[in-house]
Amino acid sequence: MSDLPPSAQRVVDAASSHGLTLEVVEYPDGTRTADDAAAAVGCEVGQIVKSLIFEVDGELVLALTSGANRVDTAKLTKAAGGAKCGRADADQVRAITGYAIGGVPPFGHDNAVRAFFDPALLGHDSVWAAAGTPRHVFPINPADLLRITGATESTFTEQPM
Repeated sequence: MSDLPPSAQRVVDAASSHGLTLEVVEYPDGTRTADDAAAAVGCEVGQIVKSLIFEVDGELVLALTSGANRVDTAKLTKAAGGAKCGRADADQVRAITGYAIGGVPPFGHDNAVRAFFDPALLGHDSVWAAAGTPRHVFPINPADLLRITGATESTFTEQPM
């Protein structure tokens, strides 16, 4: 795709700086939620990467988790070495990443952010992540994703019942 929005192009450029070429796909109806993305892409919800920003003791951190899992804030707090954790608001997310909620990619952020990686993602040959907008996504090998994000692999989720 050559006519990418600037926010998606930033993600492509960030991947390129790590030696990866992304194939960004646009879904006009959007991929704002993990369920929406899985339906659009035609994959399992577990193959969707949720890029979520949390605040742990005043530090904004990135939780990269499988769309099938939920972040357990007590486990994330412990993984980050903190005492208190909560979801960041939309302004905080945009300030640290440069992207709006619903399109936050796992890398290519405006600012460095410490990241944590859900090992459940490694159980798939490929996973799909947001490419900077709620309509653009890309597939990536989860081991490559872990490598280029520099995230710490950590069990900070709870699996659905």
